[in-house]
Amino acid sequence: MAVLVVCRSDGLEDGGPGRRFALESGDEAFVIRHHGVVHAYRNHCPHRGLELDWQEGRFFDSGGEVLVCSVHGARYDPADGRCLGGPCRNRGLAALTCREQEGMVVVEEGGDER
Repeated sequence: MAVLVVCRSDGLEDGGPGRRFALESGDEAFVIRHHGVVHAYRNHCPHRGLELDWQEGRFFDSGGEVLVCSVHGARYDPADGRCLGGPCRNRGLAALTCREQEGMVVVEEGGDER
């Protein structure tokens, strides 16, 4: 299991831009902060397999409450990645195990995804 240090904890604003990063597998992923908690997901919309962000790191809607696919408007709950509506048709985002440790955001690749 690979443990990746993604960014400093204070680098993620609640409902603000996320941080993209590459997994050791070569897949793209991102971390965001929502209601004070960090979350990590593969950057892959289940509708068409495209990346979610419309500009690098821009995953949230304008209110900072819902993750939105930039291409087709599928909407996802930032707390668990579940589909909230749109063409995702009840297929959610693939969550990755993450935590904050010593002021850093850490993601585990290859462990159990939450």
